[in-house]
Amino acid sequence: MENRINQFVQVEFEKSLANFKAMADDAGLREQISKAVVLCVEALQGGRKLLFCGNGGSAADAQHWAGELVSRFYYDRPGLPAIALTTDTSILTAIGNDYGYDYTFARQIEALGQAGDVLVAISTSGRSKNVMRALDAAEQKGMKVIGFTGATGGDMATRCEVCFKIPSTETPRIQEGHEFIGHLLCALIESEVFPQDAR
Repeated sequence: MENRINQFVQVEFEKSLANFKAMADDAGLREQISKAVVLCVEALQGGRKLLFCGNGGSAADAQHWAGELVSRFYYDRPGLPAIALTTDTSILTAIGNDYGYDYTFARQIEALGQAGDVLVAISTSGRSKNVMRALDAAEQKGMKVIGFTGATGGDMATRCEVCFKIPSTETPRIQEGHEFIGHLLCALIESEVFPQDAR
């Protein structure tokens, strides 16, 4: 059994390393990261906010990144307005009960979203129905959208100002890529809005 475990672990390491190597070698990805940071910083400096949504592991990412921005990432500074639309069980269950699960995020965007806000929409398949309805609601509100998906981009690929398509079809590899880019965005947003030398 120990040999099987070691083989499995080695294969997983190799797949993750290959995935990150492909990301590191992608010049277009670096341009997308810069564009996404600019979108977020312009929104925040304009008095707007960032909204995050996703299901399952992507819901955890939404909460994680919002928490990094509201609290801190690398250093102390004023909090940044970021909201995960995945956390309020009363709202989620009310919308699910009254309108259906597909509307869990769209209804919140209708209530909270403003023109100039940025929606960060996370779906490893790029086809989650409630995330797609969130994009509809964001477009109607005049919000910008940053998408996080897998290799194909799914239905989200053409619906976002920036769409991060992790070069894998395996959910764990896609989520690992999302987490890395999410951390980069948090660090860069923090440093652009509150430069350390300006504190």
